[in-house]
Amino acid sequence: MTAARPTPQPTTGPRTASAALLVTAILLLALNLRGPLVAVSAVVDPIRADLGIDAATAGLLTSLPVLCFGLATPLASALLARAGLFRGVLISLGVLLAGIVVRSLDGLPAAIAGTLLLGFAITAGNVAVPVVIGRDLARHSGAVLGAYTAALNVGSMLTLSLTAPIAGATGWRVALASWGALVVVSAVVWWWATRRRPGPRPEPAPAAEAGTRVAWWRRPVAWVLTIAFAGQAFSYYGVTAWLPELFADELGMPAVTAGAAASVFQIAALGGAFGVPVLLRCTSARATVFVVCAAWTAIPLGLLLAPAAWTAWCIVGGFAQGGGLVVIFSLVVRVARDAAESRQFSALVQGGGYTVAATAPPVLGAVHAATGGWTAPLLVVLAAIGVLAVAGGVAAGARAGATRPAAG
Repeated sequence: MTAARPTPQPTTGPRTASAALLVTAILLLALNLRGPLVAVSAVVDPIRADLGIDAATAGLLTSLPVLCFGLATPLASALLARAGLFRGVLISLGVLLAGIVVRSLDGLPAAIAGTLLLGFAITAGNVAVPVVIGRDLARHSGAVLGAYTAALNVGSMLTLSLTAPIAGATGWRVALASWGALVVVSAVVWWWATRRRPGPRPEPAPAAEAGTRVAWWRRPVAWVLTIAFAGQAFSYYGVTAWLPELFADELGMPAVTAGAAASVFQIAALGGAFGVPVLLRCTSARATVFVVCAAWTAIPLGLLLAPAAWTAWCIVGGFAQGGGLVVIFSLVVRVARDAAESRQFSALVQGGGYTVAATAPPVLGAVHAATGGWTAPLLVVLAAIGVLAVAGGVAAGARAGATRPAAG
């Protein structure tokens, strides 16, 4: 009697479920990569009164993390290389939780120390997520990058809208510390989604790599992408920092109304986060870069030529700032030759870009103070968008995963 052959088990279902769980983990992680930072701006007045600090010192609680995004990137990249992407993200979530708790303790030194821990932890997440998407979700990388970018903005909106009411009932310390609960949920889901996935593969030694291909730092596209991201990040952080004051000065808006009006710029980013992946499917990467840059110019040009139509300019510019992040990370995934190079590219692009971005608020503020108006600062933003357009267009022309023989 012949034994019955075992019926083949379908693999599509489990694999699909595993990918969906990983996407869920990425989106929950994204909620924590901006929210804990912007939460401070919702309770800055109680913080200043409690700690006895001036506005400039309070500004460090939001500007220091952006500087960490640039300066701490090599350290974060080293952590991810040593621990692996999945374990490295878990470690960073632990550091993020510690930073949230320490920041809520008594005294300015604790607030600064917690903020620095936050900056380092979020830097590791910034570097890791595009690499995980490119390596483990390559077939749907554009859509997942769009959802990830949207989740960054959703996290900001959640904390901005809920922190103040929580603080009104419990105090600013409990309000800021309460966001640690979301970090714990994110860590649990991340562990569950990655627990059975393959561990990190050893990266090739530099000497062995040099005999077969150009070292990653010698590829011009890495540096061009860094310049492009610097233009994107400078424009975003500069506009975000000064748009409420511009509305107050130029349109006579009260402070509360100006802040609410400026939030349109942030909310509209959701459209760009989901719209740019569609553009990337329908047209070339270079054309997508130029569409994003053309939309970006709506903010400086629109506010210069027709400031009364600020709502339209914020919607179009907001679409661009959300889409600009997606298109650059898509190019990083596209041109990297493997996961290790993707991590290295991500670290360089974000390290350089965020270091430049940290200078945007003070630079635009200094230009505004020197000229007494907003024309010159808006022209500086327009120049940064021009840098994004030129460098992004060049990077979009690079071949995907191109490999050239090493010299000699």
